[in-house]
Amino acid sequence: MIRFLKIIGSVILTLSIAIVILIIFDFGYIFRGIQTTYFQGHNTAFIDDYPHFENRLIEAGSQKNTWPEHPNYNSVTPTENLAELNEELGTAAFLIIKNDSIWFEKYFQEYGPGSKTNSFSMAKSIVAALLGKAIKDGYIKSLEQPVADFFPQFTPKLKAGDLASMSSGLNWNENYYNPFGMTARAYFDENIRELVLRLEVTETPGESFKYLSGNTILLGMLIEKATGEKLSQYLSDSFWKPMQMQQDALWQLDSEESGMEKAYCCIASNARDFARFGKLYKNQGMWNEEQLLDPDFVEKSIKPRFKDSPQYGYGFWLSDYKNKDIFYMRGIRGQYVIVIPEDDLIIVRLGENLIKKEENEEHAPDFYKYIDETYKMLNHAAKN
Repeated sequence: MIRFLKIIGSVILTLSIAIVILIIFDFGYIFRGIQTTYFQGHNTAFIDDYPHFENRLIEAGSQKNTWPEHPNYNSVTPTENLAELNEELGTAAFLIIKNDSIWFEKYFQEYGPGSKTNSFSMAKSIVAALLGKAIKDGYIKSLEQPVADFFPQFTPKLKAGDLASMSSGLNWNENYYNPFGMTARAYFDENIRELVLRLEVTETPGESFKYLSGNTILLGMLIEKATGEKLSQYLSDSFWKPMQMQQDALWQLDSEESGMEKAYCCIASNARDFARFGKLYKNQGMWNEEQLLDPDFVEKSIKPRFKDSPQYGYGFWLSDYKNKDIFYMRGIRGQYVIVIPEDDLIIVRLGENLIKKEENEEHAPDFYKYIDETYKMLNHAAKN
């Protein structure tokens, strides 16, 4: 019995020392991460985690507009490969929108058309759209405006467009699975402004692509400072209300005290409303005869900025799969809004998992599979 008590005492002492060390070295956010993930039965951030954080409302407004249903709505069953993929990867929603009408729509598990799930990094595309709107509204001069105009501690060589095109040269460490890394800290810590303002530009900005979530956080801070509005409010006024979204959305905050939206991720909304950003960019920034974004900005956003990195523009991923010009929004758990303009096609997939890409791959394998199976369904419908 005495030996057992000594073992328990040693364990308690070790844990106490570990806790003290974490707090002293400013890693206290790890406890919040453990509570939010492991105590909820997950080993990382998950699509339903927004109730575990402070959130700010993205108001939809009183006028709402539903997607029309295609005349052949849900007339074709999913291919066997698509059905297996959706089951294997824990899909929540899968939509195919053809000619601006919902052609196919299916929800899984307990999810439905109104279910809110985490956008993860699809939010980066939305923040890039907010940059375009802030330029159009005159709050920001252009993509070439120096970040130093708003945050003087950064070199004047760093431009607003460098943040949106992932070419800032900031010393952000993008590692999603290191609990001591910057990305984990940004997700669970309580002051992401402070985290980002400690960054330094260590490589020449505007010369090459390097995907960093810190870029979008700083871009969000820039937009916030330029407009004088919280990101959620500016998003509501700029897009959620004019695009007549069906539902209010929520944007996770770092904390109630700091009140900064996690600009690089974490908008909780539904598949139909996320899809509207695909339509907005497909239509060169036009929505119901209102030009919400400058068409030149949209065109620039969905073209590669750098010849050596054709997979990214300004906030959007790019592909020439099947010899088609494709742009898309992407989240780390396999969230996609895939747009193929030449076929007037939008594919939306939300869910828990994706097929991880290899280090030398620019796009995850499931991205291609969703496109392949969608075209098989469309071709089957055309033959019947």
